[in-house]
Amino acid sequence: MTNKQRLDHIEDFIRQQKYVDLHTIATEFGISISTVRRALNDLEQKGGIRRHHGGASVVEDPGTGGYDFITQDDTNADEKHWLASYLAARLQPGMSVMLDGGTTTYAVARLLANKRVIVITNSLPIAALLNEVSACETVMTGGTLYHRLGVLYGPICEATLAEMHADVAIMGCAGVTAEGIWNSNPLISAYQRKMMQAADQVYFAADSSKFGKRAMTLTTPHREGLQLVTGVKPSATIESALRTAGTRLLIAGQDSTFTQSKVSS
Repeated sequence: MTNKQRLDHIEDFIRQQKYVDLHTIATEFGISISTVRRALNDLEQKGGIRRHHGGASVVEDPGTGGYDFITQDDTNADEKHWLASYLAARLQPGMSVMLDGGTTTYAVARLLANKRVIVITNSLPIAALLNEVSACETVMTGGTLYHRLGVLYGPICEATLAEMHADVAIMGCAGVTAEGIWNSNPLISAYQRKMMQAADQVYFAADSSKFGKRAMTLTTPHREGLQLVTGVKPSATIESALRTAGTRLLIAGQDSTFTQSKVSS
């Protein structure tokens, strides 16, 4: 395969997926991360592809929209990939999982292509992605569309979730402090609480940029039954709060191994 052919294939792949991280491209085409970076730089110069730290996305034509969650936060992209890899590995064929909208949960969904799992989601981007994956059964909630993020929320969404059960719920957040886990919109926090009630295991994924940040709404205080997945050990204050509350802390590594700390008294 010539370099031009490879660039064309990579560009087609990104256009199909809308957003792709470096690791996924490297695995898909059997090339190194450094080769992927050079290819993305070439494609960005050509136009049509926007380069991010950790990946690339399609440049939307003016007026076509697109979801902010894909490009609004491309910090700590490698760490988010580790979190997604770990979380996807927790899911076995036949399990049911609730996924809310966000960069990490979208990355988890992308890793479920070969698993026969049931995905319950209120995220339009995740549902559209999984529509191409025959191995997954996808169930969508109803609700009011939050256009910027492509998620459904509100009373209908919450009522749907209240009638469901899942083995696992995986959610994102806007901040983690000693008080608990925060999100930027009270309507998002409201449906996340319903997901928490509906699932046997609850994971919140938070890259290290979220530590010490408060947002508009406290989704939940730290408590037993919650599991916080991150890539870097939090501050002593936050770790102490987790330990006191009985939350489980899972710390990711680049090699997809995790240090598990049951933070309970």
